[in-house]
This record gives sequence, structure tokens and C-alpha cells, in this order.
Amino acid sequence: MLKRTIQIMFLLIGGALGYIFLPSLYKMMNVSGIPFLDNAFVSVLIGAGLLFILSFMFSDYFVKLLNWLEERLIKLPPADLLFGTIGLILGLLVAFLLSFTIDSIPFPPVQQVLRILLTLTLGYLGFRVFATQREEILQLFSGRAVAKRNKTESNEKSAQQKVLDTSVIIDGRIADIAETGFLEGELVVPQFVLTELQHIADSSDTLKRTRGRRGLDILKRLQDEKNSHVVISEEDFEEVQEVDLKLVRYAKKFNAQVVTNDFNLNKVCDLHQVEVLNINDLANAVKPVVIPGEDMKVVVIKDGKEQNQGIAYLEDGTMIVVEDGHAFIGQAITVTVTSVLQTSAGRMIFAKPSED
Repeated sequence: MLKRTIQIMFLLIGGALGYIFLPSLYKMMNVSGIPFLDNAFVSVLIGAGLLFILSFMFSDYFVKLLNWLEERLIKLPPADLLFGTIGLILGLLVAFLLSFTIDSIPFPPVQQVLRILLTLTLGYLGFRVFATQREEILQLFSGRAVAKRNKTESNEKSAQQKVLDTSVIIDGRIADIAETGFLEGELVVPQFVLTELQHIADSSDTLKRTRGRRGLDILKRLQDEKNSHVVISEEDFEEVQEVDLKLVRYAKKFNAQVVTNDFNLNKVCDLHQVEVLNINDLANAVKPVVIPGEDMKVVVIKDGKEQNQGIAYLEDGTMIVVEDGHAFIGQAITVTVTSVLQTSAGRMIFAKPSED
């Protein structure tokens, strides 16, 4: 249906172009005196026929172009689309006013071509400028009124955006942190992160499906939490495939902070000089301090990687490597802390059975 519509449009446009341009072309070729050609109806038929024939060659490309434009427009946020439409109208109005200056050109075909080029160029520029610079335009016309609409909005806009990655949403601790009010500003979830969560939630693997649904539940909890302001951003970087790199690009573009518990993403952000809020760093910072030489009671539950090692865990999940603990598997023993290793990936405690 769309292809047929495009072919009909080619037919109508060809007839209009034939009516406008062919008489001037006949004069240039010195054939305007031929009675058959010196007829507006014939010019319309010739123009319509030529473009209708061309439509069979180019209609498929126009269908693809229209489908691509439709996908792009659907992905645009409503505010960008509204301001872009206003910019388009203003661009076309400016093009109409400037077209009067073209009348001084003596050659009519050149006038028509320049009018078309002027209309397309100014219409496109008006759409792009108003869609991408809408915040600046609002501030230009309303001054500080937008920023001072109310105290809450002012505080939220003054704080940096916090961009959430997939792992920190699934982890779930971000909801507890937001509930305490320690995170200021908007919590931004880009659409590409939400799409990845949906793919995980639809996975055939039971574990992945459970993790994905947990992430969606955490997002819903964040949206319902009065102390947090969650925004779903439509901003995307289609030339980049990896979600982590898209997060980095987003953070650099909007001067935002990335909230994660992914050790590798943390390193990538450091390389790109993007500020990171690592949930594991926060958890480690608020854990009770363990000092070498301190005694604690633990249950050795399994073998370690090295010979004679045993592994135990604290209630918060911190792993304790017990030297010479293999013989105490399944037993509750008192161990003495020898050292503590703390990284963004977590905290690990090394200990040995107490001599007492």
C-alpha cells in the first residue's frame, strides 16, 4: 500500500514539474513552436509519465526511507518532537519570506530550484535546532522562572544525574540507598538499559529470567519511592552496540555519574574519566572495620583454592579465607584476622585458627 501511494505521489509530482519546467525547456531547445508540445496538458502528461516510470526504480528506496523516518520519530521524546515541529514551522516561514528575494533571478527554473533547496534546508535546520536545544530555548524565553518553579525541582536540577546500569538495578541495594535519601538528583535509566533488562526477563534461562524480573521490580519500587526521582531517558547511541560503552557515552554527554557494582564497568569509566558511584565501595565503607589480630567466630563451610585452606562467610557475605582451615570444615571455630583485602569488587578477610 505504501509503495502504491509513493508511485501515485511520483505521478502527481511529475505532472506538476512537467507543467512548471517543460515549457522553459522547450524554449531552450527551440522546439516551443511545435503545436503538439506547446500544450500544458501534454507537458503534464510527459512529466507525470517520466516520474511514474522512475517510481518503479526508486519506490523501494523511498519505502525504506519512510520506515526509517517513522522509527526515528517514534523513538524521539514527545518534548523533542513538539519543539522540533515548532522549529520546522518557523524554518518554513523564514524560507517563505526569503523566497521573495529569489524573484530577482531572471531564469525561472533556477528560481524554483533555489526555493526548494531553501525550504528543505531551513525546515531541517529549524527542526534540529529546536529539538536539540529546547532546554536552552526555554531558559532564553523564561529566564530563571523554569529553574525556580519550586524548590524541589531546583535542587534536583542542580545535582548531577545518576545513570543506573543493569547490574546495579538487578542487585537491588540501590532501592534501599535511594530510600534513605542519600542519592540526590535524578536517577536516570536509559532506554537501552531497560531494553537489556527486558531481554534478560524474557530469557529461556530460569536464573536469568528471575534476575531480569527482579530488576524490573526494583525499578518499579524506585519509581514509587517518594525520595527518588526516576527518569526513563530515550537517549541512545545507535552506532555503539555494547551497553557499557553507551552508558559511558551518555555520562560524558550529560556530565552524569554512573551508578554500578560492576568492577569492569568501573575500570572502563575510570579510563574515560567518567565519575563512578560504586555500590560495593559504599557497602565496604559502611561495613564494620575488621582489624588484623582481631578474633571472630565463624563456620568453615568448604575448601579454599589453595591446599589446606577453608572458606567461611560473615552474615553480610564477606568471604573469609582460613589458612589451615581444611580440617575444620563444618565446624564453628574462632579465627584470628591476619589481613584484609578491600577492592571495588568486595572485601576479603584472611585469617587463621586461633591458638586458644
